[in-house]
Amino acid sequence: MATANVQDRVQMPLVFAIVAVATVGGLLFGYDSGAVNGTQAGLRDAFALDDAGLGFTVGSLLIGCAAGAFLAGRMADAFGRKRVMMASAVIFLVGALIQGLTGDHTVFVIARFAGGMAVGAASVLSPAYISEVAPASMRGRLTSIQQVMIITGLTAAFVVNYFLAAAAGSSLEVIGGHPAWRWMYLAQAVPAAVYLVALFAIPESPRYCVSRKRHAEAEAILTRLFGATAAAAKVKEIDASFSNDHRPRLRDVLVPGTILRPIVWAGLLLAVFQQLVGINVIFYYGETLWKLAGVSEETALQRNILSGVVSIAACFVAIGLVDKIGRKPLLLIGSAGMAVTLGAMAWAFTGGALDEAGNLVLPQSIGLVALVSANLYVIFFNISWGPVMWVMLGEMFPNQLRGSALAVCGFAQWAANYAVVQSFPGMAGGFGLGPTYTFYTVCAVISFFLVRSFITETKGKELEEMEGWNER
Repeated sequence: MATANVQDRVQMPLVFAIVAVATVGGLLFGYDSGAVNGTQAGLRDAFALDDAGLGFTVGSLLIGCAAGAFLAGRMADAFGRKRVMMASAVIFLVGALIQGLTGDHTVFVIARFAGGMAVGAASVLSPAYISEVAPASMRGRLTSIQQVMIITGLTAAFVVNYFLAAAAGSSLEVIGGHPAWRWMYLAQAVPAAVYLVALFAIPESPRYCVSRKRHAEAEAILTRLFGATAAAAKVKEIDASFSNDHRPRLRDVLVPGTILRPIVWAGLLLAVFQQLVGINVIFYYGETLWKLAGVSEETALQRNILSGVVSIAACFVAIGLVDKIGRKPLLLIGSAGMAVTLGAMAWAFTGGALDEAGNLVLPQSIGLVALVSANLYVIFFNISWGPVMWVMLGEMFPNQLRGSALAVCGFAQWAANYAVVQSFPGMAGGFGLGPTYTFYTVCAVISFFLVRSFITETKGKELEEMEGWNER
């Protein structure tokens, strides 16, 4: 079926409503990432944590994310995209409340792990779900909204953290019966509740329905999206893209034997290197990073807000470009830009000196280089690897593989995320910020050549045209 025939009848108000609801999952991911940014001192104080303990406590969410992403991909094939997203909203809501109230470190870590499972599930299912309902010519733009919502959640958390700390006097001071840093976790319950309620209003993925042989339900959903004539033809196309002898299963990601299909290796490349360039050091440890660079808590939180605003603007640039110039060019531009700006940050941090308290002090001119480079780095990430990785993971796999490939790649993405977050306090404390950022610079350089060699453009293709299922 020609793409134009589908788009002539597309009901954009319904598509936009579906996208708006699905991407609230990205908002949850972003909000938690930003909320923990302002709670480092509170976590150390409440639970007597050293650097390793802080890294594990912050990163316990990411261990849950890896587990949640893996399980969600498989569960979405068994129970549907919508049901798994609803379950993730409930788990995140409960986890946020427990994190904000418990005084027991073990309970806190368990709640954070559970919340991570919810975030991991939403992170892989939201872009996949959007890809499965969006017109091909607009799929990149619509799926990129996931990254906008992630950064919006981050920025909202930065703003809430800043005003909570300002109202209390610091993140450790009490406001409303609880330390300010506790409220930073409790506030996450609000977007989680919104997400849960909004999910009741959207339909199941039509491609999931076809995979379960619920053709009438799939056709009804597609009719609402594209019209009756287009829907009937589309159901046949989708059905033909699935294996006739079995439903989607985890073994589908393997070439007969034990080797992953090349398309899955490509997805793993994108998932892992999106994290190895160190972006979540900015997201999770922004306050700590700027304190290491010698600024106050208030100034550090203000710089977090600035980074969030810059990120949102960059995401809108990506939305405007991803369906015009394509996914691969944006990834290459991003890799090159991040390599240069990360290198500049590494140089700037190497030029500092330690004061009597062990904090890094930068000369004003070098501090300005670090600040400008950090924000340029965030821009390059958010016009490229930030949104494009999610776009490609949601669309690059054939229908038969999508759930299972997302399970594998989602697990790898969050495992890499955890490794970066867990290692940063020790690397920065043991080697310094300069060598730490040199490592991220090298990863950005490597990512450029990997994308150039192994990534295939997917712009404008229908999901049923994606290749990789018949590879042997």
